[in-house]
Amino acid sequence: MALALSLGRRGRGRTWPNPAVGCVIVRDGRIVGRGWTAPGGRPHAEPQALAQAGAAARGATAYVSLEPCAHHGQTPPCSEALIDAGIARVVAPLKDSDPRVAGQGFAMLRAAGVSVTTGVMADEAGHDHAGFFLRTEQGRPFVTLKLASSLDGRIATATGESQWITGPDARRMVHAMRACHDAVMVGGGTARADDPSLTVRDIGTTHQPVRVVVSRRLDLPLMSRLALTARDVPLWLAHGPDADPALHEAWTGIGARLIACDLSGRQLDIASVLRALGDQGLTRVLCEGGGALAASLLAADLVDELVIFSAGMALGAEGLPSIGAMGLARLGEAPRFERVETRAVGADILHRWRRI
Repeated sequence: MALALSLGRRGRGRTWPNPAVGCVIVRDGRIVGRGWTAPGGRPHAEPQALAQAGAAARGATAYVSLEPCAHHGQTPPCSEALIDAGIARVVAPLKDSDPRVAGQGFAMLRAAGVSVTTGVMADEAGHDHAGFFLRTEQGRPFVTLKLASSLDGRIATATGESQWITGPDARRMVHAMRACHDAVMVGGGTARADDPSLTVRDIGTTHQPVRVVVSRRLDLPLMSRLALTARDVPLWLAHGPDADPALHEAWTGIGARLIACDLSGRQLDIASVLRALGDQGLTRVLCEGGGALAASLLAADLVDELVIFSAGMALGAEGLPSIGAMGLARLGEAPRFERVETRAVGADILHRWRRI
């Protein structure tokens, strides 16, 4: 099962809206087939592993990192494929949260005489599939908030200088993080100030996540790196109902996708933004700031994982804070996280926290 989970992780960022599943087929103590969900979500892991196993699948055990599907979509049900191949036993950690499956895959297997074992490495699988579960159950993607700051929590000097606070090893790791998420998201202020490309670079992959900019008025530079590459790498702009129609036309004309969202006071409602992204099929979103967007996500309790890179420098109170104002009056109102990892990344320190 550990191998099936690790195979499934190879598809992260590439399989949405489908889950990234891994499958390992074992017969007489020997692995005879393995597979993982292909880019775009099809083929699924099970038929790929069965194709590799061939006739050796008959009487074998299939270890699958999520309940095999039971519905007819663009491909036949994976449960049916396992039955037809003669699989004798299926081991899976969790049932699929998609209402079209939700235990029906296991029921189909058992009805055909296949032995089914569940609960194996369920906690690990639950974290791996958290984005898929959140989308199917709550309508929003899993959110990782990444912050790179000085020791005193600043992301730029008072004059706005920010390149580079963290070192090359940390920046390379951020590119790897982008590659395993469906989308990278920033606020309009960051897009205007930094002119980022938000692409994956320097890690030997051609896969690019969707780039999302949260901008109520769409008042973003039309000659920016994001704009100039909108036809090459997907660019989605989450905007409010009061955005200028002329800017609508300009951005769609250069290849961006516009996503209308609700307002909360004078700002975009961040919960509405995430629901809209979930409606588009996204399951895992990496938010890279800035401070106002980070604060809105934290204040709304919509951050599932927090990754902080801390550099060995101090910028002082006049520097730009990594998290904007949250309007908290009491400690009890502050969102809390559980630390799951601390390690050195080059000259910097990585802290990884998860929602309690």
